[in-house]
Amino acid sequence: MRLIIGMSGASGVIYGIRTLEVLRTMEQIETHLVMSDSARMNINIETDYSVAAVKELADHVHSNKDIAASIASGSFATAGMIVAPCAIKTLSAIANSYADSLLVRAADVVLKERRKLVLVPRETPLHTGHCELLLKASQIGAIIAPPMPAHYINPGSVDDLVNHHVGRLLALLGIESGLVEPWQGVGRDQEKTAN
Repeated sequence: MRLIIGMSGASGVIYGIRTLEVLRTMEQIETHLVMSDSARMNINIETDYSVAAVKELADHVHSNKDIAASIASGSFATAGMIVAPCAIKTLSAIANSYADSLLVRAADVVLKERRKLVLVPRETPLHTGHCELLLKASQIGAIIAPPMPAHYINPGSVDDLVNHHVGRLLALLGIESGLVEPWQGVGRDQEKTAN
């Protein structure tokens, strides 16, 4: 199985990095990474990783300027793409099919081939224009999965929240990561206490 990981210039590059780390442990998944210049900058600002170390996590790394790369063609079969994080500029380009970079072209290909495209927008607050872009992306087939903290898991750290969200992202593509425990409902003792 091939999977494309896109990283654009929003805050939250750790979501893309952690996704690559998890996929690196899965031999049956071949990863293709494409990063914007802003994503590279944010790796240095937000994490202790180097850009070179992030590239090492992927099986294949493509220049964002290489419109002739394999992932730019629908004939190159993939299981889909995760864009984590997804900057509003990237969201706008995807929603409007403005494929002036490989990251956006790859996302556009995923949509036109009816494969799964998961976008992880990391912006707040949102104005009406942002909300309209999210709606438009959803209407053309993208799955919108912002990194909302899951407090019901009783996180002990930021890593717990990141891991949980990465597990949910991978589950959207049918990939079992072991990072998310399926919700089993509230236990009987807790139900009695709640009443």
